[in-house]
Amino acid sequence: MTLKSVPKIKHTESDNFFLLAGPCAIESEEMALRIAERILNITNKLEIPFIFKGSFKKANRSRIDSFIGIGDEKALKILKKVSDTFDIPTVTDIHEVADANMAADFVDVLQIPAFLVRQTDLVVAAAQTGKVVNLKKGQFMSPESMKHAVQKVKDSGSTKAWITDRGTMFGYQDMIVDFRGIPTMREYAPTILDVTHSLQQPNQSAGVTGGRPDMIETIARAGIVNHVDGLFIETHFDPANAKSDGANMLHLDNLEKLLTNLVAIRKTVQSL
Repeated sequence: MTLKSVPKIKHTESDNFFLLAGPCAIESEEMALRIAERILNITNKLEIPFIFKGSFKKANRSRIDSFIGIGDEKALKILKKVSDTFDIPTVTDIHEVADANMAADFVDVLQIPAFLVRQTDLVVAAAQTGKVVNLKKGQFMSPESMKHAVQKVKDSGSTKAWITDRGTMFGYQDMIVDFRGIPTMREYAPTILDVTHSLQQPNQSAGVTGGRPDMIETIARAGIVNHVDGLFIETHFDPANAKSDGANMLHLDNLEKLLTNLVAIRKTVQSL
């Protein structure tokens, strides 16, 4: 599939990587609009194709008292308002078969979480909506195994599949990115590097995932050098007080410098 298949996406002729970015979860309308507007201004300036990301529900939390969401329909309506207000596409993750058609009425890309990418019914339901399906590689899966997830989308009558690498488990409490997998997965579908989730440190004794946001630029640079088609970055204006995944999110104030550097690296790599 081509990037032009995504409704409302801009700057597809710029030869830049594309960007899925936004908060981990939709916390309120005000925060979603504030973050989306800031990212849009930056990506317009740098001519980066941009899709706003926000989870309408967080179903795979470590603890039962962790933030799950503000209500499914309420959060999905906020995503739709972001799209309508700024004329940009949006992406959200789904967790159950019933979520597919519900979310498809509000967003342009449906994302399959890494823990659920082998759930055939979920992948098929997402593909049958006709939306782009972003398949996050399981932390427990090899790059080669992702061809089967992509094939499930194709066998469901769609060619609109992406793969996102979000790191591989290293021991019990760390993640690594094996960049050897990028060219392998690009043979199956456009491939995105999830920079921020790749820096998670899960399974902490407190039941709250840690992270290494200081390594965001290091991982993102390596992804660009290794020809990823897109980047996935969670960002927030106050990560310390974000309701989900604040430990590995990029502060919104640091996004423009990061993307400026990455665009420059991309141009250099493309010229070689």
